[in-house]
Amino acid sequence: MPRKETTFNKEEGYLRMYLRGRPVTLYAPTLEEYDLAKKEDQPPQSLKLEWVYGYRGRDCRSNVHLLPTGETVYFVAGVVVLYNVEEQIQRHYLGHTDDVKCLAVHPDKITIATGQVAGHDNKKSSRPKSAQHGKGDPSTAPDHLPHVRVWNSVSLQTLHILGLGGDFDRAVCSIGFSKADGGQLLCAVDEGNEHTLSVWEWQKGEKGHKITETKSSTEPVVASEFHPLDANTIITCGKNQITFWTLEGGTLGKKLGLFEKHEKPKFVLCLAIADNGDVFTGDSNGNIFIWPRGTNKISKALTGVHEGGIFSLLFTKDGHLLSGGGKDRRIVQWDATGLTQTGEVEIPEHYGAVRTLTQGKGNMIVVGSTRNVILQGTLELNFNPIVQGHVDELWGLAVHPNQHQFLTCAYDKKVFLWDALSHSAVWSKELEVPAHCACFHPDAQVVAIGTQTAKWLVLDLTSREPVYSHTDGNEQIECAEYSPDGKYLALGSRDNHIYVYSVDEEGKKYSRVGKCQGHSSFVTHLDWSADSQYIQSNSGDYELLFWNASSCKQITASSSMRDVQWATSYCTISFNTCGIWPEGADGTDVNGSSRAHKADLLASADDYGKVNLYRYPSTHIEAGHRAYGGHSSHVTAVRFLHDDSRLLSTGGKDAGILQWEIL
Repeated sequence: MPRKETTFNKEEGYLRMYLRGRPVTLYAPTLEEYDLAKKEDQPPQSLKLEWVYGYRGRDCRSNVHLLPTGETVYFVAGVVVLYNVEEQIQRHYLGHTDDVKCLAVHPDKITIATGQVAGHDNKKSSRPKSAQHGKGDPSTAPDHLPHVRVWNSVSLQTLHILGLGGDFDRAVCSIGFSKADGGQLLCAVDEGNEHTLSVWEWQKGEKGHKITETKSSTEPVVASEFHPLDANTIITCGKNQITFWTLEGGTLGKKLGLFEKHEKPKFVLCLAIADNGDVFTGDSNGNIFIWPRGTNKISKALTGVHEGGIFSLLFTKDGHLLSGGGKDRRIVQWDATGLTQTGEVEIPEHYGAVRTLTQGKGNMIVVGSTRNVILQGTLELNFNPIVQGHVDELWGLAVHPNQHQFLTCAYDKKVFLWDALSHSAVWSKELEVPAHCACFHPDAQVVAIGTQTAKWLVLDLTSREPVYSHTDGNEQIECAEYSPDGKYLALGSRDNHIYVYSVDEEGKKYSRVGKCQGHSSFVTHLDWSADSQYIQSNSGDYELLFWNASSCKQITASSSMRDVQWATSYCTISFNTCGIWPEGADGTDVNGSSRAHKADLLASADDYGKVNLYRYPSTHIEAGHRAYGGHSSHVTAVRFLHDDSRLLSTGGKDAGILQWEIL
């Protein structure tokens, strides 16, 4: 079927565009001189990533390390973060095109390797090559394939890219540099059905040289490491297995670890290697097993030392062994020679269980948790969070009306108020139900939050306690916005209706005005008019409808609304935002939009992990824009801070929050 092209009717003054083949009619303002053929330029302003909130500990391991620069390196979404906690400075490696899954630091402590999942196909990507690749980046190949990037942590320059020939399947889940030879080799395991283990001379050419590969296991592999003393030995572990590999003459020999009289655990979850070369493993039964150097048998067992699994083992520089519990949240300290317990601490429940342990500055220990928190401390002085974030899908983003603060809420039931200048959480709160959207009252005394269960509540920003809650319909509240004068609250629901309330007592008292009925699909976005009289709304089947707020009646003559001034531009389908759509879009390409308060810029959140910046108004299909990667999954929302100094964006499945400076 031929694609229907966008047209403009000069007599009636409307644009007709097509989303998934459906016509959408958008009326231009009366005085607008409109030329359909005009090409819209990109905006003169650009974005620079300033801060990343969040960390991926939920389902990744061994991904927090301290560098000699004093920076802690970790990742979230498609960004590798280098964070100097003392100086409160972040730098970012942005070479990846999708979710980073694993990280390894070279023995030189400067070179870093990171592996990623299969990305969005480049055909779908609007990201310009200049944004995809750092200067001097050797890649011109299809970088949506799973691959490993080796880069310099001082210059952030990409040095080599391994796997662009289709060497990895689905994702690279574990990598490690060799140690005994000074780091000449790199091993990698992918997430294909056979969990292929490959060994690379990573410095050979721009794309490295693969020495060999072999099927490692049909079961998941969670860790792979070169032995620090035996140059040709690699140890891998995972479901039902620990395997000792020997690299000889370009091929890998395999020896399975034998559990003999010991009960075989369902998972060998982690490994650490002592100074004498003995291999220590932690498993899902809470056991620590010791495998003497050069053997595949257990010489000593510490059984049931944790309730549930042991997710991480660490030999500290002061000669202790630490074990971290994935269920009991305990960090236990052992004397590394006599293997007697010498101390322990429990991580508070709201921070999650121990996912990874790493040596910090001095005698500090850094902990990555299963609830995406990074903590720092000692067994004696307790642990404090240095990085916090969401742990489940994130859609809710709202900006404070007059301060450099913003609020996020997610399906993990958590609400965070963040300060954009100090880059920290002001407070967090756990709700009873997963949250989907939020908005500040103009007086900034309260914030309204819509949830997945049709319930919505209003939190007092000082006490953080609910001052009002109500349930409308029985489906998710998709969007919520206060009117500019603060006298109304409109809630768009998945049940196709918009519920309108009058607001009194500075946002603490609510009375139902009525509900707007007329959409034939769920409400996705809504805007208030600047005079607080009208609402415009979009729906899941690409309608743009208009409403009289005080009567909740639909205004069917769309042309009569062409000159209304709108306070915001959250509706992605409107005359002033239609340029954010690609020609022939399927309607789900764009998840959200936001207009700068100066009304010169428009940002969009797309389904391919990009944040896009346009001139405002953006009234020509496929308008010129600047595109920025960093999120790995669909970007769910974008918002400008009250003074337009920064843009914020939220990632859905990646649960990351990116803060962009506007230059």
